[in-house]
Amino acid sequence: MANTFSQIYIQLVFAVKGRQSLVLEKNREALEKYICGIVSGLGPKVMALYCMPDHLHLFISLRPTTVLADFVRDVKANSSKWMNDNRKTPFSFSGQEGYGAFSYSKSQKSQVIQYVLNQAEHHRKKTFREEYIEFLEKYEIEYDEKYLFEWIE
Repeated sequence: MANTFSQIYIQLVFAVKGRQSLVLEKNREALEKYICGIVSGLGPKVMALYCMPDHLHLFISLRPTTVLADFVRDVKANSSKWMNDNRKTPFSFSGQEGYGAFSYSKSQKSQVIQYVLNQAEHHRKKTFREEYIEFLEKYEIEYDEKYLFEWIE
């Protein structure tokens, strides 16, 4: 778009269907590289990405023409297809319905990148459920627990 200038930073959080721990450490980096390729093909720029066994955090710089819901759908569908086609798990792999999207300013960029890249350490102290609800409360997002991810504790 001519004469359109933007700086949109979004952290996305989405879970593996059923919150199963299907992203094995031995496959994590390959999945992250594949997701980076998907994202690049769709237009946004990956700022940081970390796949936990049962969920992932993706921090992107979004173009104003990108429809966020379509983008997330495409990332989930294509990464799930890759996991299944390449037999990276003995079970059917797909993303759970829904996602979290949280916006940031440029001044927060370095902090968010470090947060995303330190997920393994972060989750030694806090569960995914605790983390996700903390995001919803921090951003003052109204929610009903029955519509949140399936929690496995």
